[in-house]
Amino acid sequence: MKISNRIKALAESQSLQMAARCQELRQQGVDVVSMSLGEPDFPTPAHIKQAVKDAVDADFSHYGQVPGLLSLREAIAGDRYTANDVIVSVGAKQAICHAVMALINPGDEVVIPTPCWVSYSEMVKLAEGTSVFVPTTYDTDYKLTAKQLEAAITPKTKLLILCSPNNPTGSVYSHQELVDLVAVLVRHPQVYVISDEIYNRIIYTGHHESLAQFSELSDRLILIDGVSKAYAMTGYRVGWMICKDKEVVAACKKLQSQEITCATMVAQKAAEAAVRGSQDCVEQMRRIFEQRRDLMVTLAREIPGIHFEVPEGAFYLFPDVSEYYGKGHIHNSNDMAEYLLNDAHVAVVSGSAFGEDNCIRLSYATSEDNIREAMHRIRISLAKLM
Repeated sequence: MKISNRIKALAESQSLQMAARCQELRQQGVDVVSMSLGEPDFPTPAHIKQAVKDAVDADFSHYGQVPGLLSLREAIAGDRYTANDVIVSVGAKQAICHAVMALINPGDEVVIPTPCWVSYSEMVKLAEGTSVFVPTTYDTDYKLTAKQLEAAITPKTKLLILCSPNNPTGSVYSHQELVDLVAVLVRHPQVYVISDEIYNRIIYTGHHESLAQFSELSDRLILIDGVSKAYAMTGYRVGWMICKDKEVVAACKKLQSQEITCATMVAQKAAEAAVRGSQDCVEQMRRIFEQRRDLMVTLAREIPGIHFEVPEGAFYLFPDVSEYYGKGHIHNSNDMAEYLLNDAHVAVVSGSAFGEDNCIRLSYATSEDNIREAMHRIRISLAKLM
């Protein structure tokens, strides 16, 4: 069978690939500590699980509206938007992909600051667009500057993808940093913006600053969010996009109607319970993530030869480990991830997957015991290379 060129061109998700390798080793009896997946280890809150049971009993087992349950879309829309601005998809990942497919033609350019989530550029490939990667640096806390954005925009630029809090760095854009970026975007009205805000409820400094607050962008902004991270509902696969551009919304609805019909109905009822219900569970999990972050940072600082910025959001540490390159068989982040898996039995994701080969990503969405054990093993393994 001949596979299409578009699928051949796609890279596999390295985070999911590492998770699969971790599982294989565990099945062979190897004690692996996984720090590869961005998946909360908490159970889904009880009131959300009850909503699923109630939905099953109420026979939410038939086709729903393509853009999602009206009651859920109303809950998502809040005071700033309307239900017609919202499309509920099978996870935030699908919402982003639909937006990219709706906007990008062959040859259109998409500005993506790196380090970035592994799937953005692969979605652009599917749309036959061109990813324009803008490397950010440790000195700017891995955040895109207005000067960099201005330099990256060309007459072919159609889209900017921004993520705050960021995966993989945990960096969070301040209000002033967003003001500076918006000032550039105002000068380029052809550029749409996808603002991936899936981690907006997991923040440790101040409060989340959303691009939604800038009226200058309201007609070309696509907000992405979902229930996976903040409510420990990764397997429910419910995310959404919010956009005031009716043409973009109509295009995404058309695509969704042909691709999936609608998100799973009982999962949508669970998402509605999450959004409408008490947010105490979110704050409780956020506080625990913050404690884990502090533990991770303390233990990482004890390891010679690595440096990092303290993450302000999400649940990832993204240390620079390049001082170890050239030692043993370690020449890049892929080698480092392989070494730590085989020698320390700790699963991490190589920074090259995110566009920054000097780093590796460690997820602290796991227990404090696992964090302590993983960092202990990493420290011992890296010491062997010195």
